[in-house]
Amino acid sequence: MSIFSIFGANKTNEKVSDFLQKGALIIDVRTPDEYRSGHITQSVNIPLNLLPGKVNELKRKNKAVITCCRSGARSGMAADVLNKAGVETVNGGPWNSLESMM
Repeated sequence: MSIFSIFGANKTNEKVSDFLQKGALIIDVRTPDEYRSGHITQSVNIPLNLLPGKVNELKRKNKAVITCCRSGARSGMAADVLNKAGVETVNGGPWNSLESMM
């Protein structure tokens, strides 16, 4: 068992893969400047500070969501916000790591 398995990384990667197969929306919660410097092509940029105002819009889409950012910290906070609001969400972590899974 690797140290990553102990902390649940493999389980998270499996969940992200499942979400990708279901056609989940990918929400990049970095700032617009960060997003412009590189992002997943099919992702949507909704900065973390604006996310609470977009919850109802995301709920209407009736799709699962994968959040991503630079390191995984902001996307983790975003996933918490969305899950608490009833949107099925998983933290995809760093955008470039998520992109490599696609």
